[in-house]
Formats: sequence, C-alpha cells, structure tokens
Amino acid sequence: MTRTVRNPLLLTAAGLALLAAGGAGWGGWSWYTAAHDEAAAHSVTRDEVLAAGEQAVQNMNTLDHRDVAAGLRAWQQSSTGELLKQLTDGRDRFERQIREAKTVTTAKVLSGAVTELDTRAGRASVMVALRVTVTPPKGKPAAKESRMLGELTRTPGGWKLSALGQAPVGTTATG
Repeated sequence: MTRTVRNPLLLTAAGLALLAAGGAGWGGWSWYTAAHDEAAAHSVTRDEVLAAGEQAVQNMNTLDHRDVAAGLRAWQQSSTGELLKQLTDGRDRFERQIREAKTVTTAKVLSGAVTELDTRAGRASVMVALRVTVTPPKGKPAAKESRMLGELTRTPGGWKLSALGQAPVGTTATG
C-alpha cells in the first residue's frame, strides 16, 4: 500500500482560490441584478424629477427687473405644455409689469418631495417649500415662505413643469 503525502500549502491555496472564485461570482451576480433592478431605476428617475422640479420652481419664483429677458428665458426653459403657452402668450405683459415694479425676486428651495411619479406616462408631481425674497426699489427686502405644487412632464429635454400653483394651507377643524 502506497501512501501519498499531500502538500498542505497546496490544499490551502486551492481552497482559497475556490473561495475567491465563488466570491467573485457572487459579487458579479449582485452587481448585475442591482444594475438591472427596476426599483433602482425608479429611484434614479425620482431623484431626477425632484432635482428638475426644485430647480424649475425656483426659476419660476426668481426674476430681476434689471435682466427680465434672462429671467423669462429661464421660465420658458423650465416649462412645457399649457404652462409654457401661458408664459409665451403673456411674456410682453410680464416684462412690462416687472420693469414698472422694479423689483428683484429671489427664491431659495428649502425642501422638496416627489408626491407622484408615473414613469410610463412621463408625468410626475412635486411639492416644493421655498423662501421667496422680494426686494423693492426702495425699502427693505421682504421674505415669505410658501409651498408650491408642480406637475412635471418628461420631454426630450428632460423633466419640465407643465403646471404650477400654490399648495393649499390646511386649517384645523374646531369643535
């Protein structure tokens, strides 16, 4: 009877190689499933919608009488559909009103949330809390916080506002 002597170093190396191959296979499979996960894609789209919605709402609440054209251009670039039509149709009136008022209005996003997202239909809704500061030609700036509701539509140029309005302020029922 012949007895074979096994090299323990060789057995250990083979075992470690097998573990490394198994780990690499598991890591590759995990990466692949994560990259093709619908929930992950939905999260990315939700983040895109929120960023676009916050920026668009901020743009729509920012306007400087010293450069009205740039402000209105930002409004138009942030909008689509019926909202864009309203802005385009009323552009001359808006320009005149802002130049006469001589105000500077700046908005800062405080927070925002996607309230609805339908990726198949290319529609989304956001709520954005803003601090809007209006600086008159004379006097002190006045700041006001407000909540805006925006509806967004996916366009070839990205997500754009198709509707924008004030969020209703709730009341407390008594009695």
